[in-house]
Amino acid sequence: MAETIKGIQDAGVVACAKHYIMNEQEHNREPNGTVKFAYSANLDDKTMHELYLWPFADSVRAGVGSIMCSYNQINNSYGSQNSYTLNYLLKNELDFQGFVVSDWWAQHTGVASALAGLDMTMAGDQNLASGNTWWGSNLTAAVLNGTMPQWRLDDMVTRIMSAYFKVGRDTARVPTNFNSWSSETFGYIHPQANEGYQQINYHVNVQDDHARLCREIAGASTVLLKNVKGTLPLKKPRSIAVIGEDAHDNPGGPNSCGDRGCNRGTLAMGWGSGTANFPYLIAPNTALKEQAARDGTKYTNVSDNYNFAAVTAAIQGTDAAIVFANADSGEAYISVDGNTGDRNNLTLWGNGDALIQHVASQHPNTIVVLHTVGAVIVEAFKNHPNITALLWAGLPGQESGNAITDILYGKRNPSAKNVFTWGKKREDWGVDVVYTPTADPPQLNFKEGNFIDYRYFDANNIEPSYEFGFGLSYTTFAYSDLKVQKMQPGPYEPTKGTTKAAPTFGTIDYNETNAEFPPGFHAVNKYIYPYLSEPVPRGESQNWPVGSREGTPQPKLPAGGSAGGNRQLYDVLYVVTATVKNTGSVKGVEIPQLYLSLGAPTDPKIVLRGFDDLTLDPNESATFEVKLTRRDLSNWDTVSQNWVVSSYPKTVYVGGSSRNLPLKGVLG
Repeated sequence: MAETIKGIQDAGVVACAKHYIMNEQEHNREPNGTVKFAYSANLDDKTMHELYLWPFADSVRAGVGSIMCSYNQINNSYGSQNSYTLNYLLKNELDFQGFVVSDWWAQHTGVASALAGLDMTMAGDQNLASGNTWWGSNLTAAVLNGTMPQWRLDDMVTRIMSAYFKVGRDTARVPTNFNSWSSETFGYIHPQANEGYQQINYHVNVQDDHARLCREIAGASTVLLKNVKGTLPLKKPRSIAVIGEDAHDNPGGPNSCGDRGCNRGTLAMGWGSGTANFPYLIAPNTALKEQAARDGTKYTNVSDNYNFAAVTAAIQGTDAAIVFANADSGEAYISVDGNTGDRNNLTLWGNGDALIQHVASQHPNTIVVLHTVGAVIVEAFKNHPNITALLWAGLPGQESGNAITDILYGKRNPSAKNVFTWGKKREDWGVDVVYTPTADPPQLNFKEGNFIDYRYFDANNIEPSYEFGFGLSYTTFAYSDLKVQKMQPGPYEPTKGTTKAAPTFGTIDYNETNAEFPPGFHAVNKYIYPYLSEPVPRGESQNWPVGSREGTPQPKLPAGGSAGGNRQLYDVLYVVTATVKNTGSVKGVEIPQLYLSLGAPTDPKIVLRGFDDLTLDPNESATFEVKLTRRDLSNWDTVSQNWVVSSYPKTVYVGGSSRNLPLKGVLG
């Protein structure tokens, strides 16, 4: 998350870390026809700090300009007006200096959300093109009648403009050349008002070397799960069959479904409001057919997942049968094949499981490629003697076909590792989506605490199909020479003292007349303006929480004081190194991983604390290094409200996956 933020902001764009916080499922994350209130994600203080807040601390430390709060509630308070998560944790403890923006239409109150820490509302209105707003003229009125203190208004503006200047938008302006709401060349710049008809899209080609980069990323993120009998890489086979709808183009085109709200053809992107249109999409069938033509390989393909007669005919006599299947998901405002955002199950879509079983029952060299948004049940594939290779290609994007061809034919040596655990059955994960609420708001109780994914599997001695961090290569690697160097950064000192009083800038003009629409001003229909359109209400009784409007100096938190928390949390306590050697016959990339045992009986057995990617020629060695910080070694203490390194023995493990850790060292 931190590296992504650095990359975005180095390009002169304000990055937005989201969704803050506990947006952990799609079902009922917003009020809908089933519930009047969004679900409440309920968790304890220790779990919040040691798990869910962790990446946001990294984001703030990386200098992120904005953070988007979530639709859901946290401990029965909406994310857009939760003073504890926004003011206390984010702005005080993590010392976040940018602005907090709501998710679209996730704001539920006016002044209350401002006092609770919300700085910007998206999209401004209360729902799409309503023209109503919690802020706008209401916020102006709240300032003029004293409900909203000036220091808070100044704070909101300062935070927004600080992010603007931080990334250099004042000097790196680019004229607007596209309209995200339309692909037409000409249209209204104010479509709700039918005003300003002009050229709205200039169709600037910004791809540059994106094709190369997209192909590299897609290939580098493909995980090789199984490879027996030297099946892969392919070496100019005499004949191959490519089977499955997921290998082929969507007949309507890659962008035929709005916001990718369908699952036809090859899956390269999930659905929802965060999607983009493909400039093009190379389907696996396209790239593999081109490779076969270059090699003189006989090529057959079938796109129908249900036409087993055609499949049987296509695979007969071929050297290899490559079967593609997928499983999709996305944002809850779209339902695809009865899946409302979250998947209903962990099986493959479109008869994929049956298709794979059918091919494997007849072909002794069946290669399976999966495009899925997450884990599916693969135990039958893993153990089937005729399935000789299994790959997870995730959501690869526009260069999908070229990237998987690179892997299958050895132009790229697979190097990716599992970013989740593959369980043998749904129950193995210990938690599930809450599909049917039993209360309004639905109560999602995160009783598992820190024990999610591999941590849960480890704690309960559950054998997975494939563990977290696992991934094969066309070469082999050996680990040796673990060394632990203890550093001397000095003792940890809790942050003390108080903040300065909240500053104000300039003087507010309380004359209502000067806050009205200027004479002759043209207000565009449905736009939100700060100008007053009616008298400011005064004299109404208020019942704000004690201290909520105070700009007086506030106590600094022991765990706070700098970006990402107390600066001494990032002191390096140990430097761990190990040697990784390529013991195979081809060049490859290994991703070594360091796991840490914090030692207490209530801690996970191990937690990932570092990884890297090392490119090695045959017989070449390199050093893997991880700098362990005080935060890495700490637990959250709910009594002192601070990070504490416990007295339990700390042990580091280094290896190729969470369950292949040949090196072990004690931190003295």
